[in-house]
Amino acid sequence: MARLALDPMQAHPAPYVGEAVNDLAFYGWIAQATPGEAFVYHRGFLGIDITPVMSRFGEPDRRRLLGLAQAALSAFDAGLVHLVQVRLEPDRFAYLAVARRKPAHAPAALARLVAATGHADLAAAA
Repeated sequence: MARLALDPMQAHPAPYVGEAVNDLAFYGWIAQATPGEAFVYHRGFLGIDITPVMSRFGEPDRRRLLGLAQAALSAFDAGLVHLVQVRLEPDRFAYLAVARRKPAHAPAALARLVAATGHADLAAAA
């Protein structure tokens, strides 16, 4: 099995919950990312951190993280990124989106993802 040569501590500046990183900022990164570039969209235990009863975050930050995680999954489903997790220590992971080579449908796919956020005015620019 091949080992990931990417250092999650050196990837795109890590967005921590509580900072102004959201689904739209993530989609903006996808639009300009070069193939192989990585974006650490969370460090922690994502499954727990997005669960209302278990999360260590307040509700606004938990919802922002949930939106960001859903955006990453949607971008993966659209063929725009690979999703990778790297164990940092027991029960703590870095969650990365790694940009793929842009397929021919990338602008339309990205516009659909942005439109799904409710920001249709921005989807036209994507």
